[in-house]
Amino acid sequence: MPGFRSFFVALFALSTAARAATRVLAAPVPTEMRTSDFAVAVNGERVDVAYAASNYDYVNFDLTGPAQITITSAIPGFWDRGVDIEPWRLGLRATHPNGDPQTIRFRLPGPVKLSIARPGDFLNHARMLFIFAGAPPPLPPGGPNITIVPAGVHRESLNPQSGETLYLEPGSYVFGSLNLFNVENVKVLGRGTIVYQGPQDPAADDGWMQKPDWHCIVANQARNVEIDGLTCIIRSRTWSIQMKDSFGFRYNDLRVIGGNPGNANQDGMDWLGGGDTVVRNAFFRASDEDLAMEGNWDGYTQADMLRPGKDVDNILVEDSELSTSISNIVRIGWPEKIFNSRNFTLRNSDVLHAGIGACGQTFGLLGFWGAKGAKGDHSGMLFENLFLDNWYSLAQIEQEQPSLHGITFRNIWALGQPPLAESTITGDISDVTFDNVKYGQTRVTSGSQIPLAVSDGAAQPAFAPAPPLVAAFAVAPQVVAPRKRVTFTAQAAPGAHDTWYFGDGTEAHGRRVRHRFSDALGTELDGRNGAGSFRVLLHVTDKAGHQDWAEQGVVVVAQWRDAAPPSGPTAPGLVWKIYAGAWPELPDFTPLKPVSTGASPNLQANAGGFTKYATTWDGYLQVPEDGGYTFDLIDRDGARLAVDGIELVQTGPPFAQVCGSPGNALRFDSGSIGLRAGLHTIHVEGLNTMSAGAPRLMWEGPDMPLAEVPASAYSHAE
Repeated sequence: MPGFRSFFVALFALSTAARAATRVLAAPVPTEMRTSDFAVAVNGERVDVAYAASNYDYVNFDLTGPAQITITSAIPGFWDRGVDIEPWRLGLRATHPNGDPQTIRFRLPGPVKLSIARPGDFLNHARMLFIFAGAPPPLPPGGPNITIVPAGVHRESLNPQSGETLYLEPGSYVFGSLNLFNVENVKVLGRGTIVYQGPQDPAADDGWMQKPDWHCIVANQARNVEIDGLTCIIRSRTWSIQMKDSFGFRYNDLRVIGGNPGNANQDGMDWLGGGDTVVRNAFFRASDEDLAMEGNWDGYTQADMLRPGKDVDNILVEDSELSTSISNIVRIGWPEKIFNSRNFTLRNSDVLHAGIGACGQTFGLLGFWGAKGAKGDHSGMLFENLFLDNWYSLAQIEQEQPSLHGITFRNIWALGQPPLAESTITGDISDVTFDNVKYGQTRVTSGSQIPLAVSDGAAQPAFAPAPPLVAAFAVAPQVVAPRKRVTFTAQAAPGAHDTWYFGDGTEAHGRRVRHRFSDALGTELDGRNGAGSFRVLLHVTDKAGHQDWAEQGVVVVAQWRDAAPPSGPTAPGLVWKIYAGAWPELPDFTPLKPVSTGASPNLQANAGGFTKYATTWDGYLQVPEDGGYTFDLIDRDGARLAVDGIELVQTGPPFAQVCGSPGNALRFDSGSIGLRAGLHTIHVEGLNTMSAGAPRLMWEGPDMPLAEVPASAYSHAE
């Protein structure tokens, strides 16, 4: 194939030259994979968009430098609710070129893997676009035992033999599986794509089965396997990559997208015994856990569950992006399971979307579920240098019988939102350390700040002292208007290098920098009420290799809401009304009559014995000083907030928990507004149909860190 090799020879020569101009290299997508949902251009060159699974599309191309990305949606009004580009730590922000509301544009710094969606829209029915911009791959290898899979469509599985190298050309699409049974010293290289759409029952859990042609990649007793540059598309309800009793796997530049209507039983990567695995520069979008470890999985009978499994040791996942519509980012163990594990590390990675809700156990960054008599010795788990974008809880750790020890959470930087659910440590667990876990600019120093519940004999965790280098910054002035100069000042640290990302696509360097925000739309272009929040990040490093990050939303205000003092006297608290009925989402309350009414100091009410009902709260909110304020609302069945008659925040539609866990998952939404000091009208709605409890309302503003809105801020007309 001289033409193909000449393509790579030219690319290699380009990559070793001065690289004065960026080259874009994209293989065509076969007709049956193409979608017209999005049109994507890279530096003005159109690239094919491929359909993956569920409502997910993606593009694959290689870059030799920075690039401008232009995306046009075919759906009218698609970007009206804003644009969310992740990972957030990159500080990327879109614009609408020439005022075109259907098109967004932003600049890539170079090779990167991105998730693009609308803010808060990341569950199983979300419409998402993934961009995989890779570095140019190496030349095709030469020598014996090499099989080239040419560009085009291939309707058969790949079954390499021991010692064989497969090279998948860019533009090769294999409809089938990569089967690795009892082989060793295998390499799968290139830029190919495996599309798996198997015969699994979409309403049942058949995905655990260990057999050929049942996963995108499946390995059994395989040794020393390298997989580099592969894209896996999974459209069936099955585990994406499954390794049983296999060792010595090396994955690099892996891209995995899985989606199915069942929204479950579709893990990203599973170890069933074995280990000695390194995963680097990977992207996972799964409909269940992204990474899971078990000693075995042979079915769901009692005998299957109680059968002891083999050890899982020495797993390293780094420099990767992790996204799931449901469940944990990492899960280890399962009720009744018996096995041992040692040395799991997840580091230098971004959690783009963590699952919400529960399956017996609440979901989190780590879910260790050693319940119902589970046994085993588990040690050496390190979670380090991780960024949490959309997330649910930090850790749910349970082990009934000996024992679980040696878990460290170091440099965990949570951005943009508080934890939605409480973390837990339960059972025979010791030596758990939290070392520089930060929410925005606040470093966690106690269990109450996580928040964390410790029970059933578990040892209290340790909280490490402040790290040698701490990122923190101040903003002046506190009240920010478009195009007005703002000064950002980092906390002093000898020998530190400070890099700022302003959430508008720009950056700066230095301890004290000045910046102007050009508009009040915010980082996600969702500031539709005359005020928008920009996600400002500070990255601090020193020559000794220490680093830390800090994050704070800076609200830019273009339109103010004046205070409106009441005409008569007021009393503390809010007036509530109860409406009896069962609604799938918040109703229009205008034609409804309340069954009871009263007053409460905060967002509480007396439902009077009703189990399915809606509540409204009305009154005034005391704003302490002029400024841009951000409100966070958390609820299970659905809630809404209006300030001065403007709908500011509404949590997403109810999302049911799974595996028999009662009620709905907690949902989150955030919105910003410019408020003058004084009293402002407030209206809150909450639905109770599947879950108990009232909405949780938080706010932050000038000189006021994120906190619950206090009862002292509420009042109502007498």
